[in-house]
Amino acid sequence: MSLLRLSSGLRFFTSMRSLCSAAVQRPEIGQAGSLLDIGTRRIFTEEHDLLRDTCRKFFRDEVAPNHGEYEKQGHVPKEVWLQAGKLGLLGVSTSEENFGVGLDFKSSMIVSEEQFYANLSGPGFSLHSDIVMPYLSKYGSPEQKERYLPRMTSGEVIGAIAMTEPGAGSDLQGVKTRATFITNGWNCDLCIVVAVTDPSAKSPARGISLFLVDSEYAGFRKGRKLDKMGLKAQDTAELFFEDVRLPASALLGQENRGFAYLMSELPRERMLIADIGQASSEWMFEEARSHVRERRAFGRTLSALQTIQHKLADLKTEICVARAFADQCIELQNEGRLDSFTASMAKLWCTEMQNRVAYDCVQLHGGWGYMWEYPIAKAYVDARVQPIYGGANEIMKELIARPICDPGK
Repeated sequence: MSLLRLSSGLRFFTSMRSLCSAAVQRPEIGQAGSLLDIGTRRIFTEEHDLLRDTCRKFFRDEVAPNHGEYEKQGHVPKEVWLQAGKLGLLGVSTSEENFGVGLDFKSSMIVSEEQFYANLSGPGFSLHSDIVMPYLSKYGSPEQKERYLPRMTSGEVIGAIAMTEPGAGSDLQGVKTRATFITNGWNCDLCIVVAVTDPSAKSPARGISLFLVDSEYAGFRKGRKLDKMGLKAQDTAELFFEDVRLPASALLGQENRGFAYLMSELPRERMLIADIGQASSEWMFEEARSHVRERRAFGRTLSALQTIQHKLADLKTEICVARAFADQCIELQNEGRLDSFTASMAKLWCTEMQNRVAYDCVQLHGGWGYMWEYPIAKAYVDARVQPIYGGANEIMKELIARPICDPGK
């Protein structure tokens, strides 16, 4: 028997057959009946499938029943984070040496995919585990790691990163240090703050540092929860740093190296956003397909109409093509080979597609798709921010175009 460690209190035992899971026949992406079915994608193993099953049950049983209430209050209670921590669903790809679960990047993507396969946008697990924790595990001192990472894996400490502020947006070289639009901002116990430490630097990029700011520090104040168009259950807040006095131990990594750290981690973040867009598209397609199979008009189901059939054919084709590319990018990130150029393409394509799919799937629902009680309406408004954060898609096009148009390439 082989052992797969998911958390200190949870172990999965799998047969020797899982070690040879490459031999297990999995369908090609276009041949899968539904991409939501467990065991349909070739980049995963049977051990990954076990993790996916655990995630699916968690989101279905522990999050979905109360998600409507979370939308009304504008945040997910910390108890949900602690439950996720007990199951080993936080810090999934952070190494055991750095107090994480110690699985691979693919496993981390399973958690975020399952959240959006359930159409639950509230928990900010992916930002916490796949954006904040990697900065600490890569650039943190032994003392910083020991202080925060075990409690981040357990869900006791919730992480956020403050790099979006008035006047800066996608321009990470223009930060001044007052943050708004911060995901996990209301719940956060620890915030990585991007701050200007050398205003006289010849290049703004060379005068930026990262700091670990504990919510208990004097001067760190949380503002209002922002009333967003979508992502209603995801706590997004303004953060204020007023005369915060930081100890020298709060510096994350080297002084004035913050911009370089941000650039090195952005491909991972953009891959995460791309895969969330992809997973959401796959869920929306299945939701629309179920609706047109059941909804009747003109004496037959909508799915019997050629116009509807052709629309579903277009959607299925586009989603499968994008999934093939997204899975290739997941493999690259898993191997540490995903570059900014490729990650930018994935983020651009998958999030733009997500919004096209959302539009068409609402249309397939007719008037019902405009009703908030229908999940497809929530998925539609949730999709709109995807081309904006993580670097606006206009920036993605700039990053993609540079090497294409560089005469030296």
